[in-house]
Amino acid sequence: MPKQMKPQEMGMSKEMSMSSPNGGHLYTQTNEIQNCIIHYHRAASGALIEVERISTGGAGSGTFKPISGQESAPNAFEGAGSIILTADRRFLFTTNGGDNSVSSFRVGEEGRLTLLDVKSTGNPVEGRSGTAKSLAYAPSSGTLFVLHSFGPDHLRLMSVDAEGKLTVRPERYTVNTHDKPNRVSTMVVLSPDEKLAFVGTTFDEPIVTTGLYPDGSPILWVQRGGGAFHSIASNAPDPDGLAVFPLREDGSLGTAKFYDARGGSPFYIAFLHGRPNTFVIGYAVGDGVSMGTIEEDGKVNIGQLVKIDTSAGVPSELCWLSVSPDDRTVFATNFGYSNISSYHINGSGLEIACDPACPKVPGDGTARGLNGTVISGPADSWITPDGAYLYQIYGNAARLVGYATRPDGSLEQITSVEIPYNSPQGLVGI
Repeated sequence: MPKQMKPQEMGMSKEMSMSSPNGGHLYTQTNEIQNCIIHYHRAASGALIEVERISTGGAGSGTFKPISGQESAPNAFEGAGSIILTADRRFLFTTNGGDNSVSSFRVGEEGRLTLLDVKSTGNPVEGRSGTAKSLAYAPSSGTLFVLHSFGPDHLRLMSVDAEGKLTVRPERYTVNTHDKPNRVSTMVVLSPDEKLAFVGTTFDEPIVTTGLYPDGSPILWVQRGGGAFHSIASNAPDPDGLAVFPLREDGSLGTAKFYDARGGSPFYIAFLHGRPNTFVIGYAVGDGVSMGTIEEDGKVNIGQLVKIDTSAGVPSELCWLSVSPDDRTVFATNFGYSNISSYHINGSGLEIACDPACPKVPGDGTARGLNGTVISGPADSWITPDGAYLYQIYGNAARLVGYATRPDGSLEQITSVEIPYNSPQGLVGI
């Protein structure tokens, strides 16, 4: 009979291997100019207690928002997945968007972090801030994928050795097309079999170049070639908002295929836990969620968009998703509405569960969504491995809120802790 490995031998501490009955750990990056990771202990009740703040050795953008040029606004990079854990829970990686670098940490006993390495992504910083924003990791090749808001080199690669040290690779990839040379990407995620890399997009031109109206609202329509006006939102209406790259065994990528994402600004991609060929997409401008599948030959199919109630204004900016461990519920963050909506996965499709699933969380009155609504700027969310609790960043409220999940898709607030104002990015936990 083979030897039973202890948690420590698998790269996991005893504390981490027993995270469900004893709680666990939660991490976010402050994205401050001197960037830090905030480490919380997550009690079995869902309550959060801050354990430590650990310098990343890199710089965030602070409250500055490179996408729009705003001095202070929530969700600075308009991205997702800026902090990730390896599947064996040995390493944590985070972007440092201000200086375009990545930090690598060892995850030790009681979830504590030790900084191992900091390396530039290879993309220069132009202006006040870089835009490194999203990470994905392929354990089979030890490749870390780093996505930037601005191209042309949206995707850069790093190699990760057995000790968590980082080495920049020469490869670089773009989500630009011939007639869209200034696209803004949002998130990179790998299919569970590591055969495809998905990249979401939000704008075909950044707001920082199209500008703002006198009232401070962004200019979302531009004239092309002296002809008709077009929305700058990707995939609205041009059917090419989702980029899918074939992933090779050495971690390099093939030529991207561009798919009709079935809605404007396909922002977030999340794979189901028990159905590795199935994923859901959240849309910043599409006001809903859709479900997609991957066929055996690698072809991607995306279903119809299921919209939420948009009577509060459009777009709703439904940008971040958390899928319950049992693949029954999807929680969708509404940046433009300052709350969360939920969907049930019904067989091969989606249906609204609770819209909204929780009350609106107010901000300080200084931030507005694309629809003009005063917002608190909710961004990244994370659901616990047992599905009992969901945590949500509200940047303009300077709060990280924890909810207990309910079978009907509703959420009950059970904890709230103060976080830095407007800047925090990313949530991941154990």
